[in-house]
Amino acid sequence: MRTNEALAPIAHLAHLTDMAVFARVVEAGSFSGAARALGTTPSAVSRQVARLEGLLQVRLLERTTRKLRLTEAGHAAYTRCQALDSAAREVLQLAEQHTHTPQGLVRMSVPKAYGRQRIHPLVPPFLAAHPQVDVQLVVTDRVVDLFAEDVDLAIRITDTPPPGLAGRPLEAVEHIVCASPAYLARRGTPQHPGELAAHDCIYLGEDPSDRRWRFTQRVAPTKGKRNDPAGPKPLQDGEQATVSVHGRYVVNHSEMRREAAIAGLGIASLPGFAAQAALASSALVRVLTAWRHDTAYSGTAWLLYPPNRFLPSRVRAWVDYLASAMGAG
Repeated sequence: MRTNEALAPIAHLAHLTDMAVFARVVEAGSFSGAARALGTTPSAVSRQVARLEGLLQVRLLERTTRKLRLTEAGHAAYTRCQALDSAAREVLQLAEQHTHTPQGLVRMSVPKAYGRQRIHPLVPPFLAAHPQVDVQLVVTDRVVDLFAEDVDLAIRITDTPPPGLAGRPLEAVEHIVCASPAYLARRGTPQHPGELAAHDCIYLGEDPSDRRWRFTQRVAPTKGKRNDPAGPKPLQDGEQATVSVHGRYVVNHSEMRREAAIAGLGIASLPGFAAQAALASSALVRVLTAWRHDTAYSGTAWLLYPPNRFLPSRVRAWVDYLASAMGAG
């Protein structure tokens, strides 16, 4: 009996590959997707998963014509198989941790506007400082699965970073409303969000809700008691307002909305980083500064990556560089 117990773990080593393949199937959502990632065939992947199910004597996946669904046992097995896969990757990365010179390819997913205006300008100095590292930006507004799509990092703008990933906040991303001085001289400067209904507004237009601009008033706190600690108090939230805007120009590109506003076509809703230079040069003027413009595209820019204890040196160099260049420490 003691001999069988000692041999059992060794016998199961032959199934480690099946466990890793099962994790890839779950991450890809299909046998064909996992096969593409692994460079094999769907039938081979299916056989490996079936072999693992035979070993465990439980069904891990419910197979339908349209998709795969994890069983209760499958959920438990996936958690452990994913940890096994991650541990194997960390082992393979150990040699790179001792390499003093970062080298290799870093793949990062980033939203379109943020990537163009905040990340792209930072790439040339990084490449100059790290001649053996290459950078590939996957510029897309969709949510990229880091594990299934073999991406090292992603930037997402959100107040709730997803579980299961390590994260580093880079900066707050605020949306503002602004217009050219000529437009405001011609049409007047709104003092309350409700007045935007009488203006030409330049908005995103990807969803019907993009026409409904939401605002929250920033209210200074009332004067406190004498024993309150000295110093300025933070602004508090006050009145909320929602207004349905309209205009003659709608475009789902922040740089185009900015240029349209500079040309005097109306009041634009823009991420602060897209308007920064135009505000500094007075080509645009911010309006409704006493109000916070609440949008689904506001929040914190998070740099996200798999929670490996041992990040490859090339990835660590890119992470540290971005954090330093953007003042995130």
